[in-house]
Amino acid sequence: MASGIPYTPKPATDIFTPYQTDIDRRQCKRIVPMRVLALGLGRTGTASLRAALKELGYTDTYHMMSASVENPPDCLCWMDAFAAKFEGKGKFGREEWDALFGHCQAVCDWPAVAFAKELIEAYPEAKVIITTRDVDSWHNSVMKTVNWRANDPELKAVANFDWAAGLYHPMLRKFWKYFFYDDFENRGKERFHDYYKEIRELVPPGKLLEYRVSSGWRPLCEYLGEPVPDKPFPRSNDAENFVQRCRTQNRKQMMNVIFRALIVGVPVVATALSATFAYTHYLPKFAQSTPVWTGAS
Repeated sequence: MASGIPYTPKPATDIFTPYQTDIDRRQCKRIVPMRVLALGLGRTGTASLRAALKELGYTDTYHMMSASVENPPDCLCWMDAFAAKFEGKGKFGREEWDALFGHCQAVCDWPAVAFAKELIEAYPEAKVIITTRDVDSWHNSVMKTVNWRANDPELKAVANFDWAAGLYHPMLRKFWKYFFYDDFENRGKERFHDYYKEIRELVPPGKLLEYRVSSGWRPLCEYLGEPVPDKPFPRSNDAENFVQRCRTQNRKQMMNVIFRALIVGVPVVATALSATFAYTHYLPKFAQSTPVWTGAS
């Protein structure tokens, strides 16, 4: 637990986000082999690639949505990883990656890209893919989506009260700080070029697939040694849907907070009011009717 942040269970009152599981990955082990490291930056078709790998039969592909939406306690593992790499606290190696990714045969998207070197070293048997796109269109897409989300005042506010948002928002901010120097608008394109250069230097020629999801199934399947599905390549997670989905998530989490306040807060307030009433109403009468002991014999 490099970050020092303890696990806390999901409140029973979080009824508006029933799709969010509550698995403490710190206690997990690897149950399937890691086969693919898809280390392209987010907003290069990673959600579509995740859907494609699922269609090809890969047992789950880890994606930012795994932590932001599906199992928020995963954010604790990511905070441990950030603390170990960027803050010099504790360790985060193969054992910890297996705990976080043990149920997955592939990983993609951010925040995994912040640990590309560590993942390549931890899983030398895995095939490496980098999804990419034109840097200008990529930067524009991220500005409208994840950069907006990282600076979303509504999410920041909800994170002060909601269990899942309270796990996700600090992790997202940590990633934005360390990977994009907390200045994506001005340094995002520079980071894009530096990052892809780094991956090309880390992975030997012939062991890396540079891939655009617009090219469809064939180059992906040929690289992975999989048959080409007889169906269209999946397309998902466009910018408009991203923002709408995030805003819907905010609303649901706000409803969790309100519901918890009603269930937990009202009885507490009622108890306090009852105690206050009893004190102010009965105690004076009791005092008046009770003889005062003076200590005299």
